Amino acid sequence: MKKRKMYIRMITASLLRRRSRMIIALLAISIGAMILSGLVTIYIDVPRQMGIQFRSYGANMILTSDGDTISGSQVEAVKKLIPEDKLVGIAAYRYETVRVNDRPVMAAAADLDEVKKTSPFWLVDGEWPAAEGEIMVGKNVADLYNLKVGKRMTCTFAPEVQAQTEDDGTEEIVPDNWMDFTVTGILDTGGKEEDYVYMLIPDMEELTSQPTEYDVCELSVSGSSSELRKISDEITDSVDGISARLVKRVTESEDTVLSKLQSLVLLVTIVVLALTMICVATTMTAVVAERRKEIGLRKALGASNGSIISEFMGEGIALGAFGGLVGALLGFLFAQAVSRNVFNSSITLMPWLIPLTIIASVVVTGAACLIPIRSATQVDPALVLKGE
Repeated sequence: MKKRKMYIRMITASLLRRRSRMIIALLAISIGAMILSGLVTIYIDVPRQMGIQFRSYGANMILTSDGDTISGSQVEAVKKLIPEDKLVGIAAYRYETVRVNDRPVMAAAADLDEVKKTSPFWLVDGEWPAAEGEIMVGKNVADLYNLKVGKRMTCTFAPEVQAQTEDDGTEEIVPDNWMDFTVTGILDTGGKEEDYVYMLIPDMEELTSQPTEYDVCELSVSGSSSELRKISDEITDSVDGISARLVKRVTESEDTVLSKLQSLVLLVTIVVLALTMICVATTMTAVVAERRKEIGLRKALGASNGSIISEFMGEGIALGAFGGLVGALLGFLFAQAVSRNVFNSSITLMPWLIPLTIIASVVVTGAACLIPIRSATQVDPALVLKGE
């Protein structure tokens, strides 16, 4: 116990006597640990952050039917197969050709609350339809019919059967269905969506007098490409009559960006650790050079190389542990600042990263001390004491 106390006192006294040099080494270790902790946090959190960003570009999975249409029960079955924390949104669309001023226009009906999740990039001048009798029109449709937010428009739908035979042999013409809508918003996407009008599912059912069967279903799912492929295969295998396929231009772009970004983070981490080792090694070499006479005297009095190694290594480990602790805490603040400025979202503290950063700092510092310690053990007491 006395030896341990004496050992701790020796290390503490040695560090305090050379405060300026040790502060430089401590700063280098703390900065290195901060970058290490921050970049590892970012490295781990990047897939989630990038996934959120890529979800703003639209759906990354499409469901199609092996038959003609997709039923509501099939959509619900698919929804149950996807973990809640992975599913961003699922929007099933029904398309029908309606007429506005005797001109055909493609109408889409969907749960528009889900469409907001799968297509957050849509720009709407006005409001999304929220009640029956409200409609959102594409920019091209609005320009064609001179429609503005708040104006009324009439949509007509022609049933497939235009005539039916009565019992007496005469034919009765089946009139077109029609509904009045209030334009609540004008959609601007720069794509084909501007040629459509969008309404709620109950309005489409009333206009067509037919129950809803969907033509296509779009999903926005958070996950890596391998996770998405697994979910896609599970949907195709588990839900009869449904085929799921990935939107490759989205998923492949996401994989490419993620791999390059993670490689960059890894490279920067390695460079920072190397620079930290160089700085610590340089500082400890200077400390050994200053203490050559002390080391020579101790050797002349019978000190072994083992005791000298343990003292210098103890100093290095103490610096590494304290610098690692400070750097781990600063690293979270660093990662939080990067996340908020780059991804506009916050990250959560990973408690296990604090001891990992301390261990990494101790290992790096210990490795950096090997060369200075080797030179300390090679000090010849006879030459030093003679002043050579």
